[in-house]
Amino acid sequence: MMKSKKCLVALSVLLVLSPLAFANGLNLNSIGTRALSMGGAFVGLANDFSAIYWNPAGLAFFKNKTFGLFGVDIIPSGTYKLTVPYSLGKYIFPGSTTDTTPIDTKTQTKHYFAGMAAYIHPISENLVAAIGVYTPSGLGSSWDGTQLSFISGGQTNIEWMSKIGMVTIAPTLAYKISDKFSLAASFNINYGMFDIKMYGGSVDLTAIGIPNTAYNMGQYEESETGWGVGATIGLLFKPDDKTSIGLTFRTPSKVKFSGDATLANLGALPIGALSTSPLDREITWPMWIAVGLAFNPAEKLTLTFDGQWTQWSKIFELKANYTGAVWGTLMAMTKKDILPMYWDDKMQIRFGAEYRLSTALALRAGYYIDKSPSPNKTMNILLPSYDFQVVTFGLGYSLGSLLLEAGFEYLIGADRDIPFAKTFNKPPIPNPMYDLDYARAVPGLYGMKIFAPTISITYKFN
Repeated sequence: MMKSKKCLVALSVLLVLSPLAFANGLNLNSIGTRALSMGGAFVGLANDFSAIYWNPAGLAFFKNKTFGLFGVDIIPSGTYKLTVPYSLGKYIFPGSTTDTTPIDTKTQTKHYFAGMAAYIHPISENLVAAIGVYTPSGLGSSWDGTQLSFISGGQTNIEWMSKIGMVTIAPTLAYKISDKFSLAASFNINYGMFDIKMYGGSVDLTAIGIPNTAYNMGQYEESETGWGVGATIGLLFKPDDKTSIGLTFRTPSKVKFSGDATLANLGALPIGALSTSPLDREITWPMWIAVGLAFNPAEKLTLTFDGQWTQWSKIFELKANYTGAVWGTLMAMTKKDILPMYWDDKMQIRFGAEYRLSTALALRAGYYIDKSPSPNKTMNILLPSYDFQVVTFGLGYSLGSLLLEAGFEYLIGADRDIPFAKTFNKPPIPNPMYDLDYARAVPGLYGMKIFAPTISITYKFN
């Protein structure tokens, strides 16, 4: 098995990095403990080190050199159950007299860490420089393959795992035009990771000169890394002492991946092909536009509201290009060369609140709705996506120049049900429910809940 090198530049030692998470699309839902605790409604407020991500224009109002460190532990709990109706199951499971459930499992219990480190340095009264390293994106899953033999060609030793993620290094400049208006830009250097383990499928090799021979490809694995660039532009307007309005635009970033793929059984076939092949993919992290409002209706109370739009339709298909002999032909035959996504653009609506019990102690809470960009026809166990309702809460405690914060995010995913009858089409089994649009979906009942505790430490230099 080939492994991609995952070494980043030295800045990455500041973080406990894992790009894998379970938010919708490819984005983590919240960066920074204060922002997370306020439901990620932070574009209009943007007044701590996480502004590098949310709205870098907020950095223009910093008066002190500041260092911030944020970490979050993402703890998913996913379920997957496949029920085969008797009308079809009687052909697949001879002797069955009722509906059959060949799969009833859950995700492996794991902790996935993400985070951010940032340093803010005022250069003059109006100009501020900063640099941040953070994990903005991640999607994936990990399952116990012994429970998935029904979709693994009857094999119990197939691993099912996916991981797509990105780490961003973001040098930033923010300029305060006046006491009411600021603007900023970040140059985003993006390092992407893409890993998959799954069943390689079975293929009839007649098309390449070996007639009437079906081969089980066994375990398929690929691991890739790549680089891309982009930018974040932010504006912040403070019409009065109680109101702040923010606007953020993040450009698309095309990441060009390269690495290796392995098919466990390919080397044993009489076609002279190696079991490993170089490959490459291109994945575009999409445009993100957000507008936010922060308002102080009372001296100790801050309310925030965000609308955040993501152009997920850029994620249409994830196509692999193989350079190994006959690899392209074989993978096209097993339909493993293209992962169809067909995602839709989505808007998130977020709300947050902070109440200061004293100058040292603040309580926070938030809520948002996160709609899945993935249609039912491409739902699968490797890159699952859900409609989430999310509640958040947290607190911050100041000790002079040191600020300590803790927060919690609980994501409640709506179950997704992809009927087996829509996806199964194997003559001579009669199945009038078969829908060609669902040919690449993995049927079953999916569920997901996520708990994410977080902490941050901020230090302001005198």
